[in-house]
Amino acid sequence: MLEYIFLFLVSIISNIFSAFSGGGAGVIQLPAILLLFDITFINALTVHKIATVALGIGATAKFATKISFDKTLIIQFLSVGIPGVIIGANIIALTNESLARILLGILISSIGIYTIFKKEYGEANRYNNNGNYKVLGLTLVFISGILNGSLSAGTGLLFTIILISIYKMDYKNAIAYTLIVVGFFYNSIGAITLGMLTEINWNILPVLFTGSLIGGYVGARLSLSKSNQTIKIIYQIVTISVGISLIY
Repeated sequence: MLEYIFLFLVSIISNIFSAFSGGGAGVIQLPAILLLFDITFINALTVHKIATVALGIGATAKFATKISFDKTLIIQFLSVGIPGVIIGANIIALTNESLARILLGILISSIGIYTIFKKEYGEANRYNNNGNYKVLGLTLVFISGILNGSLSAGTGLLFTIILISIYKMDYKNAIAYTLIVVGFFYNSIGAITLGMLTEINWNILPVLFTGSLIGGYVGARLSLSKSNQTIKIIYQIVTISVGISLIY
């Protein structure tokens, strides 16, 4: 019983930070599942994926009341990213997990450090979906889909930075898009794909799902109440911490 209570608290806290900064829940939640319960990595990744769908539901329910989403842009992200998620989920068994996590950790922490020295980065919303970098943006979205399907942890942070760098969104809007596209849709597809490849541990799923739902809603509410500058600082802390955790 103590393991389930601890996992529930970890799930709430990790998903609050994830909804506030655009990702990172997997770095805390996934290792917690592996440490507390005697299951394989792919089993833990599957229940984490399913539970993270609740993060997307909880966060989107709050963001949708304040932010007007570009449905065309979301369709583009789903059309390009979902095939990547399916590919990533199917190659997870062939992936050198340790090396992949180290490389992903270096990339994510580097992004966090980069944004520290980039003044006014992501603080103003200059959204543009018709720029010259559209092909580059969708290519990066596809790659983030592959990483989401295979490694999961930290990929929401990458998606957020793609939206800020290529699509010129501010942090608040970028995080809202990340949580609906990655948090809900990508993780739903990833969960279905992984669910067909391995058994689902139904015992711990209700705890994770409930914690993710609560954490997602609370995190989104906090995000909407803060300025982009404050969110940027939290994002930097989360990205650098997540990067170091993945490398470690």
